[in-house]
Amino acid sequence: MAQNNGKLKNISSDLQMERPLRILMIAPQPWFSPRGTPFSVLHRIKALSLLGHRIDLATYPIGQDIEIPGLKIHRSAGIPGVKKVKIGPSKTKIWLDLGLWRKSIQLLEQNKYDLLHTHEEAAFWGVNLSEKFYVPHLYDMHSSLPQQLSNFKYTKSRFITGIFDRLEERSILSASAVITICPELQAFVEKRFPDTKSILIENVADNSLVFPPQQANQKALVKRFDIEHKQIVLYYGTLETYQGIELLLEAATHLPDSRKQTLRFLIAGGSEEQVKSYQKKAKDLNVSNQFIFTGFVQPQEIPSLIDLADVLVSPRLKGNNSPLKIYSYLRSQKPIVATDHVTHTQILNPSVSELTAITPQAFARGILRVLEEPEYAQELARKAARLAEKQYSYEDYLNKTKWVVQQAVRNN
Repeated sequence: MAQNNGKLKNISSDLQMERPLRILMIAPQPWFSPRGTPFSVLHRIKALSLLGHRIDLATYPIGQDIEIPGLKIHRSAGIPGVKKVKIGPSKTKIWLDLGLWRKSIQLLEQNKYDLLHTHEEAAFWGVNLSEKFYVPHLYDMHSSLPQQLSNFKYTKSRFITGIFDRLEERSILSASAVITICPELQAFVEKRFPDTKSILIENVADNSLVFPPQQANQKALVKRFDIEHKQIVLYYGTLETYQGIELLLEAATHLPDSRKQTLRFLIAGGSEEQVKSYQKKAKDLNVSNQFIFTGFVQPQEIPSLIDLADVLVSPRLKGNNSPLKIYSYLRSQKPIVATDHVTHTQILNPSVSELTAITPQAFARGILRVLEEPEYAQELARKAARLAEKQYSYEDYLNKTKWVVQQAVRNN
């Protein structure tokens, strides 16, 4: 880790802009919490900090404070009784967004900013704030929000979806620049909004840049989860339905009996309610002895869990934004098994991962192949690491961040 920090100092000194900017970033999430978009926001802040900027972060009243040089956190007013926010659209988020909108106005009235940087639906009110306060607007587009309404089954109303379509279109057209996080989103923006300045900045940053891995942690984890002398299939992340955990449970029923004593599926993450639900499904499928649901784990523990794993899996079913974990998977020196879905294939290919059809039987065969063919598994891992080094370096991440900030400021 010390070597990484030294490298980052050299990179950041080379990339710092001529004039440090004061940036108001608006993140409508429980920040920080260990899940997809908050991690993306975290690394965006880290990059801006390394580039020499000062960031005022306006975010929800829920979440963990993280210390990063140049960062000051401003939380909106709380809602009585609300202590957590589920992933995806919800009525609770509407009320939290209203409070965050007010906090954003308050900060803009009190301070002079060089750039307004919005994430997700904050872009909807960022349009008006940019115009009212004469601040260039950088829109960080993590997904297509109208598509999210469908993915999370929030509404079937074409009227509501149409409103979100128009809001998204207005946000992209009026933004000084747009960041997308995966090739599918970038292709969408380039096709529909060819005159908008946009750039693909994939979430390649390693979480250990902010959360250094804990030393000598593996023995404690082995004891905690009782996995000594076991082969480990690891999944970490959220346990939303679209992540495919149920497919993974069903895949376990198609593994041979000879594997039941030696193989354990370690599922790291998820809320207490989600864990209980999947534990019940595992019991119903008669595979509960093979699955260990850890619930929430500290980000510092993830590197140790990866080191313990024999196989890393991503059984995702829906979406077009790539899971952040895939970039860490590539660097891990461990074989990857993933569903052959666009959310994966815009990063992965058959030379760096075992891609399977989206069925329990196919996923089980993919896991068995990498376990039973060690030379094949090692070759996948080596090629994956080379791909990460060649196409997904942190230096490129910083360079792209610097470029898009410059474009946003100059286009205003």
